[in-house]
Amino acid sequence: MDWESLLSLRRHGDKIKRLRIDQDDLRLGFEVDYDRIVFSNAFRSLQDKTQVIPFSKTDFVHTRLTHSLEVSVVGRSLGRIAGRSILDKYPHLEKSLGYHPNDFGAITAAASLAHDIGNPPFGHSGEKSIGHFFNKGNGKEFRNRLSKLEYQDLCDFEGNANGFKILTESFQGIPGGLRLSAATLGAFIKYPKASLPIKPTDHVRDKKYGFFQAQKIEFDELIDELSLKNGNENLRHSLTYLVEAADDICYTIIDFEDGINLGWISEEFALEYLINLVKDDLDTKKYAKLKDKPHRLSYLRAIAINSLIQDAIKVFTENETQILEGTFSKALLEKSKYKAQVEDIIDVSIKNVYQAPEVVKKEIVGYKAITELLEAFVFAAYRDFENKPTAYDKLILSLVPEGVKFKGNTLYESLLNSTCFVASLSDGKALEIAKNISSN
Repeated sequence: MDWESLLSLRRHGDKIKRLRIDQDDLRLGFEVDYDRIVFSNAFRSLQDKTQVIPFSKTDFVHTRLTHSLEVSVVGRSLGRIAGRSILDKYPHLEKSLGYHPNDFGAITAAASLAHDIGNPPFGHSGEKSIGHFFNKGNGKEFRNRLSKLEYQDLCDFEGNANGFKILTESFQGIPGGLRLSAATLGAFIKYPKASLPIKPTDHVRDKKYGFFQAQKIEFDELIDELSLKNGNENLRHSLTYLVEAADDICYTIIDFEDGINLGWISEEFALEYLINLVKDDLDTKKYAKLKDKPHRLSYLRAIAINSLIQDAIKVFTENETQILEGTFSKALLEKSKYKAQVEDIIDVSIKNVYQAPEVVKKEIVGYKAITELLEAFVFAAYRDFENKPTAYDKLILSLVPEGVKFKGNTLYESLLNSTCFVASLSDGKALEIAKNISSN
């Protein structure tokens, strides 16, 4: 890999290379990426999608939207700081090609903003429900009608792959989807592999998969443009490590904060854990003057996030060569000097937040809702593809909004499109449609 390739401004349909030196700094291409994501329907739906706590009626608990915005802020900081270091190490990028530290920040901010855009309703419970439907539920009848890769896409439905589909899928008159820059799309892809083969490796890029077979052409073109190929192996974009770190930092601290605000984690217990993380940078005199819990919590959160940002940058810069070569195999926070403190906080969050009875009960509701929706929409799509829709199927299909790609050219595409439609729904909309279906 080389940074010039990784920073490609090329968009879908471009016939010539876009040069950074020719860019208008008032309307930089990477910043256009950010704007296009913000104004997309898929991003807007994140305001009613679960981060951790489904159907929360409080005004301080995070949704996927607020989480994504916060991750983008942290990602921007990580990108800018790392960008300055990279440009110092490779001065021709700045002197000859015109790149600036803010370019790196703009790329990581845009990719971070989109990192959850493909997640289904009800968080990871939604993903599990989709996978179970095709692997163990009624969707398993399609096993012998699809290729192994196609079927695995559905059995192991992945929000990251769905995100790539949302960002790149062409529609009539709209080739290339959002037409984001290659650099932003590359930084977005955490797992540059197909659903098969499943690789039992310790490399972070092999944990999950990053694209459906329906988008293989777009994925391969992107890999070629960014020079992310080493023999038969697809490499991770170097800035993906920063996007991942931004997400890890935010969910570690913010999910913990949500638990405190909900009263599921006692303030005294929580503050002890946070202080262990920030003690090196804590201004004890300032902290002692803070009399209100929200102010104390806000102060500690800010220091914690800043400490983790600085440490993630240290790990990134120290390992930049290995990252560029594709040999760095861990997430940045796994190499952090705060690894033990982060793991302690996550353990508390798992016990007190993720496994809280209120969360589990609502996840069950969401799980059942997704299953009911798949039963209706997937089988309606199947029979419609076979040109044998029932009267009920036609009613179900009438609920699909105009402009949504549904019926495909193959059975796989029809099944995938119908599944992705269900995944596109907000928590509230999914629950509403499921209730209407089950009541009839």
